[in-house]
Amino acid sequence: MYTNMRNKLVIDDKRLGEVNDFLLNPNNKLVNDFLAVIEKYGGPDEINRKAQESGKVENLMVRLHKKNPLYAKEIEWLIEQRDKGAFITVDEYRKKILGYKAKDMVFNEDFAVTLEISACQYFPAFMKQARQAVENKELMPGRFIRVRCMKEQEEDGDLLAMAAAMQIIGASWCETLDTKGTDGSNIHLGGPETITGYFGGVGQPNDHPVKWVDEFLYYYTNYGVKQVLNINPGTILLGYLMHKLGINIEFKISVYMGNDNPYAVFWTLMTARLFSRDDGSTSLIGFNFANSVNNATIELSSDIRKSLGLEDFVRFEHHILETWKSIVIQPYDRREELLKIAPKVKNISAKHEGAEVEVDSKREHPTDILDYFKPKADLEKNGLIPAITQNYLDKHAAVNNTARALTEKGLTFIAAPKLHHKE
Repeated sequence: MYTNMRNKLVIDDKRLGEVNDFLLNPNNKLVNDFLAVIEKYGGPDEINRKAQESGKVENLMVRLHKKNPLYAKEIEWLIEQRDKGAFITVDEYRKKILGYKAKDMVFNEDFAVTLEISACQYFPAFMKQARQAVENKELMPGRFIRVRCMKEQEEDGDLLAMAAAMQIIGASWCETLDTKGTDGSNIHLGGPETITGYFGGVGQPNDHPVKWVDEFLYYYTNYGVKQVLNINPGTILLGYLMHKLGINIEFKISVYMGNDNPYAVFWTLMTARLFSRDDGSTSLIGFNFANSVNNATIELSSDIRKSLGLEDFVRFEHHILETWKSIVIQPYDRREELLKIAPKVKNISAKHEGAEVEVDSKREHPTDILDYFKPKADLEKNGLIPAITQNYLDKHAAVNNTARALTEKGLTFIAAPKLHHKE
């Protein structure tokens, strides 16, 4: 069908050669500026060595004991609870939800949905979540997204504590660098009052993608932070190039990039494939769909991902619930759609950015995505830390509600692997 027209879409080898010639040109300032930052940190092998060493839990803990001894004690408690099996296992959880029926059900782990929570801003809130999970036999998510100012959390020990905690529980996690749209890099934009100016990942102009690489490598080599959020086409490209050079970083693309149709998804995945390594791996570990996608779009995107050999490498991250304020029209609840798509699409996560609609709508201070960008000192000054913590625990409850719904349908999930997936 449409053979004559379709044949005209073939990408000529000559065009690919032109791209390679551009990349390999020794006078290419764009590539040279990028490579200069890589060299600044000692080159790919040295960068990976530093990251592996600094990211070891034992080394993070030595630093944490000096930076914030109270946080270090909390981490030691977490290790103790993990090692003595205080957290509910998946098999125990299934028995809790399904009773005697659990032993007769067959769960297809190939289609396991990753339980994801966003944003985990503060280590004390994470610890309240962990203690509650032990006490109530609840599940900890398998994936955490963080959007807190990096310099701020570096200063109070939060970064060290979370980097250690994520490894201890076996979860994947994603940080958000300070070199982003809201950092003042675009002198014409000023936060929420100019929000339309940020559409499409605007906010990392001119030489800021190179500065983003510099910041990424700082946290990778000093804390072992392997994965960060990505919102701009330029920084996405440089993320691909870093990985192709041999640097073992990863990134996920934000909902703000606007992957809201399968053609946009094709564009994103095509570039990831073009710059993948010989083993097929890519630094694009996942990306958020825009909130407007439906299940048909996700299925078509899954076909694209599979055709390009990226099904095992790139996770589709789908918002199931959103913050009550400042991002979508409420009510927003996609759980029923998730239950329909989960048996059809592999490597997908259920992202919980907000609480249950009936909970969030009644909170005096409901979830608000703008809270992510407020300095901790301002939240403390206004007495909002308890409300922010409650918002986070509400999201934790929503994660567990999704796990329950999946289990009742005979579907599978990925919770924190080192806590729950033991039998």
